[in-house]
Amino acid sequence: MVYQQAQQFHQQLQQQQQQQLREFWNTQIDDIEQTTDFKNHTLPLERIKRIMKADEDVRMISAEAPVVFAKACKVFILELTLRSWMHTEENNRRTLQKNDFAAAITKTDIYDFLVDIILGMK
Repeated sequence: MVYQQAQQFHQQLQQQQQQQLREFWNTQIDDIEQTTDFKNHTLPLERIKRIMKADEDVRMISAEAPVVFAKACKVFILELTLRSWMHTEENNRRTLQKNDFAAAITKTDIYDFLVDIILGMK
């Protein structure tokens, strides 16, 4: 009986988290589609441009490229933080910790490219 309740709670939690992720992505898509001001960004475009130029194969960078990368970086940070926060809440805490980010990365296939970095930090 207790096992079934725990299993049911876990399923409800997963459904709630999936709903949060769907809402997150719907909000992001709406935000992108409604964007008219491409000049103001949360992340500094010059720094993004400098990082892009750090690749020796990159010769020229169009004006749009840093803008697109800035938005992509912002969405990446927001989604990783949301997934990390979900792990924080699963553990009944109110403070994000490094292990929450590690859990979010290891549980999410699209973040596989970060697993080696996380393992190196432990």
